[in-house]
Formats: sequence, structure tokens, C-alpha cells
Amino acid sequence: MSRLVVISNRVAVPKARGAAGAQGGLAGALNSALKKFGGVWFGWSGQQSEGGTGNINLQRSDGVTTATIDLSSRDIDEYYNGYANSTLWPLFHYRIDLAEYEREFGKGYERVNERFAESVAPLVEDDDLVWVHDYHLLPLGERLRSRGMKNRIGFFLHTPWPPTNLFVSLPYHERLVRTMLEYDLIGFQTRTWLESFLHYCGKELGAEVDDETGRIEFEGRVTHARAYPIGIDWDHLQSQMDTGEARQAGQRLLSSTRHRTAMIGVDRLDYSKGLPERLDGIGRFFDQNPDRVRDLVFIQIAPPSREDVESYQKIRTTLEQKTGQINGARSEVDIVPIRYVNKGHSLAELCGFYRAAKIGLVTPLRDGMNLVAKEYVAAQDPEDPGVLILSRFAGAAEQLTEALLVNPHSRDDISHAIRTALDMPLEERKRRYEALIKTVRDDNVQQWTEEFTRDLAGAG
Repeated sequence: MSRLVVISNRVAVPKARGAAGAQGGLAGALNSALKKFGGVWFGWSGQQSEGGTGNINLQRSDGVTTATIDLSSRDIDEYYNGYANSTLWPLFHYRIDLAEYEREFGKGYERVNERFAESVAPLVEDDDLVWVHDYHLLPLGERLRSRGMKNRIGFFLHTPWPPTNLFVSLPYHERLVRTMLEYDLIGFQTRTWLESFLHYCGKELGAEVDDETGRIEFEGRVTHARAYPIGIDWDHLQSQMDTGEARQAGQRLLSSTRHRTAMIGVDRLDYSKGLPERLDGIGRFFDQNPDRVRDLVFIQIAPPSREDVESYQKIRTTLEQKTGQINGARSEVDIVPIRYVNKGHSLAELCGFYRAAKIGLVTPLRDGMNLVAKEYVAAQDPEDPGVLILSRFAGAAEQLTEALLVNPHSRDDISHAIRTALDMPLEERKRRYEALIKTVRDDNVQQWTEEFTRDLAGAG
């Protein structure tokens, strides 16, 4: 059986003996696959080392080998904060107004991808399956091929892929996609993102594209592109639901609501999540339904991310201002309508919060998938489930069709959905939940991992 080599920007390095087996989500699924196949997980350590020593730190825990390298401060500025998160991330989320096209960013991105290839190549054996992850490493397959690597190499993009008329705003866009066609298999979260990529390959590159099968033939080479919607780690989440930590968190939230319905949002502090627009929608709800300030409390959990990037600093300031304005206008002596929490919580705590909240508000402006929506559904009480309000521009909307789907740019749409959720009878809540839970339970992250690695093993 072939080994599996996973390559990603960051690696889930176990912190203690056995820790890898305790992880959930994508990290847990990839660790499970690595234990099944054997192999290595390679990426950046998250540490800074001036000059880039080239040293690889190898660790083995619970049957999984991790291999990490440090990056220099210049690498981090140009490759990570620069091209990956200030150029590609906004572009892939349709925010070309925020994308920064700096020549040095592009050079840093290519340099670090070259270094990744140089460092990982000696670790790859002839029959290994190589699985590269996400927008940080788009050209890595081509860099590995340039070293003579003939292995089956797959790539999965966790973000959206933008429409062609947006993607062509990227300098050297054609060169970037040409490097991607060195992969044997490319995976996308949804059919929508897949179709955008296939359209680009046909229109801009003149590749021969089969839209039904995802087969792309270009300059004598064949690549396959398909949709693989990622899921949650169902078993791990259920185990967290059964903990005292989850029960205590849920009880804390319930005891603090003063008999109001709790509505929850959990998002990284990121402009793609539509948090200012969400607060505008909530403000519109209270403007249209002032008497319901005693019926509803909204809890927004938004841990900070990428604090070195200016656009992230601005969004935090905007959220604090909007929260203060709504609370100032609608608070009573004993009631505050919005609670804004700028820190992270464990999965067990979040599960407790999800179960206690009768409305889940997940309204990104654009998202590759959005697993918070699926986690919220998975945490519900089958006998008294909550209602999921979901942006139709999240990848999850293609699967979770029984959620209340909204346009996150429309204050009135969000306001109407909140009122509908508040007033929804139990029978309808249960009907929607039963349809949603089947998808969430069955299309889980283990299934996703198995499907991709099986298709990669059979590719070309």
C-alpha cells in the first residue's frame, strides 16, 4: 500500500504523547489517514528563524511523522502575510478591492514554494501519494515535478475559486494556473468553485475541458478536477458534546440569557465572514421589532486572526463600533442585545453554546465551505432543535438546503430570517433538522479524506 505525504502551510504537530489521536476536524482526519497509510505531514512550523537554516524538525507521535521547517521574517512578510493573505485570500473571496498586488509578495511566494519543494522532496518515496493543501501552495506540484517527481500528486483548495473575470485581475494568473495543471487531481469544495476553475482553463488557457467528468487536457498532460465537499469529524464532535465542559458551557449561556432566545455566531475575525453586514441585519431586526429586544440575545464569538494585516485591524474596530451603537440604542438596565466576544473557545465549549442557542447565524459574504454551519447542526437536541440561518454564498449552502438561506448583503433578508427562526414551530424545526443532520452525519471529514485519496490513487 502506498504511503501518504501531506503538505500544507501549517502542520498539526502533537503537543504531547497521543495528542494527535485526540484531534478533531481536518487535522484529526489527516492524522487518521496518515496512520492508515503511513507517511509524513510536512509544512511550516509556525516559527521564525532568520536566514532559514534549512533544518527539518522530525517528530513521531502515535504513528504519525511530522516534518516542519522554520521561515524567515522576510518569508512570513512576503509569502504568508503578503501573497497568500493579502493577494490570494481577498481575490479568492471576490474582494479584489482589498487585494494587494506587490511584486515582492509574488517573489516571496515563489521562493517559499521552491523551498518547500526542496525540503520535502527527499522525504518522498517512489510510490507515495502526495496531497498538497490550499492556496498557500498552488504552484508546489510544478516545483516537485521540476525535480523529476513522478508520483501521483493531488491538491485540494479549501477556499472558493473566483469567476474568471475576477481571477484575471491577478498578475501572471495564467502562469499560476499552468503550475496547478501539473497535479493529477485537483479538489474543490463545491461544484460552483469547480465550474469557475474549469471555465478559466477552457477560456483563458484554451485547454480541452470535459465539464461532466472534470478532465482537463493541456499541452499533452491530463489533470482531473472534482468537487469534494468537506465535512466535520462527526464522532469527535459527538464525544465533545458528552463532556462536562460542554454541558457547563451550555448551562452558563442559558443561565445568562434571562429567558431570551440565544442566537449565536462563531467566526474568525475576517472580512469574508460578513460580520459588519450581520450586525447591520441584527440592527435592522431590532429597529423593525423593538418589542423583541426582550426575546432575543445575540452572541458573536470572533477570535482575532492575521492581526498583522491592516484590513483585519480595521474590521475589529468596525465590529466594536457597530456593537456599541446597537447596544447603546437598544439596551435596558438589565438587558444587552449583543454580546461580542473577541477570544477563542474550545470545541467542547462551542458545542455547549451551539446546543443552548436556538438560532445559528452563519452569514459569510463568501466561504469555501463553512464548517461552523455543520457543527451547529450536529450539536442540536433532536427533540428541540435550533434553526440554522445560512448565507447562500457559503459552500455549505449547496448541501444544507433546509437551512434558512439568506443574502448576507441584505439587512432586510437577515432581519426577516431572524423573525422566521424565532417564530418557527417545533414541527418545522424538527423537519428541517432531520434533513440537515443526515448530510452532516454522513458526509463527514473521514468520508471526504477517503474519497480524495481513493481518487488520487486511481488518477492517471
